[in-house]
Amino acid sequence: MRETPSPEGTPERVRVTSSRRTSRAPARRPLETELDEQTVLGEVYLRGLMRAQFRLAATIIAFGVAGLGGLPLFFWLVPDARDLRLFGLPVAWLLIGVLVYPVTVIVAASYVRRATRLESTFTDFVKRLS
Repeated sequence: MRETPSPEGTPERVRVTSSRRTSRAPARRPLETELDEQTVLGEVYLRGLMRAQFRLAATIIAFGVAGLGGLPLFFWLVPDARDLRLFGLPVAWLLIGVLVYPVTVIVAASYVRRATRLESTFTDFVKRLS
């Protein structure tokens, strides 16, 4: 590139249309590729998903332990509750034999729905970034 002096003695402006030293930004890789190839970035995203799934599972387990473990504790702390009867059956039997199963099914369905929502949110996020 040569500069030609202008009549006033100052160099004339020159437009550069090409440069031999171009610094290209690295090609952006889709997140799906990062996940498939198990790169550091892909591992970070997967670790976030697994952390969210673990929190959900731990919450459900804590709820189950508190609910099922709380029944024997309740009957131990309140001895008069052991002798309560409803329709001729002990209330403890009704709670453990009848009420526990529908609650377990509801909690399990809630877990599946929330886990599916977590995974679909992650999938939408990956598609949006790709």
